[in-house]
Amino acid sequence: MINKVSVIGAGQMGNGIAHVMALAGIDVFLKDLSEEQLSKALKTIEKNLKRQVGRGALDEAEIAAVLSRITPVTTDDHISEVDLVIEAATENEEIKKQILSALGPHLKPEAIIATNTSSISVTRLAAVTDRPERFIGMHFMNPVPVMQLVELIRGIATNEQTFETIKELTLRLDKTPTPAEDFPAFIVNRILLPMINEAIYTLYEGVGSVGAIDTAMRLGANHPMGPLQLADFIGLDVCLAIMQVLYEGLADTKYRPCPLLVKYVEAGWLGRKSGRGFYDYTGDEPIPTR
Repeated sequence: MINKVSVIGAGQMGNGIAHVMALAGIDVFLKDLSEEQLSKALKTIEKNLKRQVGRGALDEAEIAAVLSRITPVTTDDHISEVDLVIEAATENEEIKKQILSALGPHLKPEAIIATNTSSISVTRLAAVTDRPERFIGMHFMNPVPVMQLVELIRGIATNEQTFETIKELTLRLDKTPTPAEDFPAFIVNRILLPMINEAIYTLYEGVGSVGAIDTAMRLGANHPMGPLQLADFIGLDVCLAIMQVLYEGLADTKYRPCPLLVKYVEAGWLGRKSGRGFYDYTGDEPIPTR
């Protein structure tokens, strides 16, 4: 039974994971190197909880109780207490490996490690830990409090007990667990990111403008959000990282990242989080940049 969890990384995904864990009655240590990032994360969680109250999904009195279950930390002093660690750091394999390899000596022998990677090999990440059999991919969708799916990815060494424990936890979070094999980008991003990359190629080749492409996919394919708007929401650096994993891992030219995507990332135009991507977010309304 998972009663205490450590979430490493208080960014967009980490704060969402802490939110749903605390909402399910689980005590959470939310770790980040930056006090400023932790403060920002707690404000985001509170704001999102208030949204749930507005939708009638939560009672106002419950907000304080949920927030009281989240403890912000900048050290690993708490790590020996937890039943599960969820790594939710940036989508960079070397950074993830550094974090994961350092965990073992501090954890209980029975503790499980999960990674929220959206594309990197779970088997490779597990190999740097002292417990590959108790290691699993737990890929939440963004925004975590809203999206219902969690992809569960076994590494080659992941044992059945670990899988079943994390599946049960996912159901406690009122999410739907879907098993995926440990191949580059798993299920959702294996399908979604090439579509986004193709939309960027469509822009790059002048077939349509940003507005035309997004309108076409919203109204012509009934997508709730256009692919370029979605790319900005995900983060263009994350989109590029996933396309590079697909391209390198599957050695197929159909996964080659669009040069325009590379150029935007080089310019620091990463989407919503940087204020500019395929749209400019500095004004009252997003304005297409092309």
